[in-house]
Amino acid sequence: MSTIASTSVNGYAPTWRLPITSSDRVLFEIQRAIVEGEIPAGSKISEPELARRFSVSRAPLREALARLERCHLIERTPNAGARVVTLSHEGLISLYQLREELEGLACRLAAEHMPHDEIEEMQALLNRHLETQRVREGESYYQEAGDLDFHYRIILGSKNPYLINILCDELYFLVRMYRVQMGMNGPRVSRAFDEHKAILQAIANRDGELADLLMRRHIGASRRNVEIQLQNTRKEHD
Repeated sequence: MSTIASTSVNGYAPTWRLPITSSDRVLFEIQRAIVEGEIPAGSKISEPELARRFSVSRAPLREALARLERCHLIERTPNAGARVVTLSHEGLISLYQLREELEGLACRLAAEHMPHDEIEEMQALLNRHLETQRVREGESYYQEAGDLDFHYRIILGSKNPYLINILCDELYFLVRMYRVQMGMNGPRVSRAFDEHKAILQAIANRDGELADLLMRRHIGASRRNVEIQLQNTRKEHD
């Protein structure tokens, strides 16, 4: 199991021990490019092109690609090579069903185990989100990855290493890919922020049952929002 670290590279929190290797560096850069759509969903992976683009030799690049496959950003098909994962309705449903269960559990455990000072840090994080983003106007609610992400911090607060490994290492960047590329806007922005506040209050009150329920509802609402964005994107391409 990999080790969670709070150090970030280009805004993305690595989950491997320092020092950062060549493979780590290219991994973080390709992760960011895939999550933000600079390397398009569904596009074919060309090792020579990526090696030139990220100024890396083939050995660390191949190691990075293998790690990207383990975190579900890249898929390999027999006789067809590797491609960036495609954002689909079926994939969204499967992923968010798992998120609802596991992040609900993370909230329940955080209510039991998260120290008071970490809860205060989470409150300060939400205050920064409100101050530095266009949440009040309902224009956007973009969270940087890692320690600046409300969900990431809640998961760490569960203090369950196996849960952290699944959600912060294995699935985290695929979830971010849906969240970033099919991001929220309009009324959902302020509602999502208010839901974050309610979840954190339940954790602060040590009410794990309520925190679990609120997180499940929050992720369900997020899924429905992403479904709408996916439908709109499909219509634009038709």
